[in-house]
Amino acid sequence: MGLQDIQSRIAAEASRAGRAPGSTKLIAVSKVQPLDRVEAVLEQGHRVFGENRVQEAAGKWPDLQERYGAVELHLLGPLQTNKVKQAAELFDVIHSLDREKLARKLADLAQSRGESPEIFVQVNTGEEPQKAGVLPEAVDPFIAACRTMDLPLAGLMCIPPVDEEPALHFALLAKFAARNGLSGLSMGMSADFERAVALGATHVRVGSAIFGARAPVAAV
Repeated sequence: MGLQDIQSRIAAEASRAGRAPGSTKLIAVSKVQPLDRVEAVLEQGHRVFGENRVQEAAGKWPDLQERYGAVELHLLGPLQTNKVKQAAELFDVIHSLDREKLARKLADLAQSRGESPEIFVQVNTGEEPQKAGVLPEAVDPFIAACRTMDLPLAGLMCIPPVDEEPALHFALLAKFAARNGLSGLSMGMSADFERAVALGATHVRVGSAIFGARAPVAAV
């Protein structure tokens, strides 16, 4: 497909849904992608990228930013509390806040730095035991707890179960966000981003449809 095709499809779906042009941000998910593929997307002018791991991003992006200029970086994968400081210095947006201990670390760091990355709460809409995220029944109290810490929240994120209709999960996430006065909706990936746009996604996370299949991780 490629970058321009994905951008065109997002714009067309936003128009069909009566949404303003540019109201959905495309995050190019560059995790585990060969450097030449990432550089090719940078060469096309795209400047919003997503990574799953702090260490991988730290080894890749400082050099790329030196060569290509400022890039907006999004952390999409789980964040360990001992990596919070490094993540806050490297990433502009964190999509995976999922527990109070992590919220407290982020809040304390925000107070000491005087600034914070944008933060999304990850919601486990499918209640899958193997998946990270706040369970649906805990979303409202979790958001309230974050606000008592003065932790600024930008919105909510979800990864629907692979064997269920994603639109049901996108609609649920939008309902939680509206109920809590949050405008950000990080939802939709390569296979379902158009449905996410139709249901109000402010951020879609697209990897393989832009870069091609991810390279396998080498055995250690």
